[in-house]
Amino acid sequence: MRLTQAAADRVRELVEASGHASAGLRVGVTKGGCAGMEYTMEFVDAPAKFDEIVEDRGVRVFIDAKAVLYLLGTEMDYVTDKLSAKFVFNNPNQTSACGCGESIALTPARPEALGAA
Repeated sequence: MRLTQAAADRVRELVEASGHASAGLRVGVTKGGCAGMEYTMEFVDAPAKFDEIVEDRGVRVFIDAKAVLYLLGTEMDYVTDKLSAKFVFNNPNQTSACGCGESIALTPARPEALGAA
């Protein structure tokens, strides 16, 4: 997974505001929503035992081990417009999304694709 500059800047701002210098953002996926899956994000002080650690543009993002194949090749962006500001995942493994944009359907990347990351 990689971050755009906008996403990295926003993660950095949020980590600094948290008051925990060692904090990082943990990203995963969970079952839920009308399309079947949803992205999850939480601040943590350290990665879980099997998390993947991504350091990009000066910030640390921890990828939940159960989500690695779903997030392979994903770009995380932060988008603002007149009515909202949010993290957006540009994920090549996404097969569909619900109308509200809160839920997605994902197919895990094939194991042979791991070498191409």
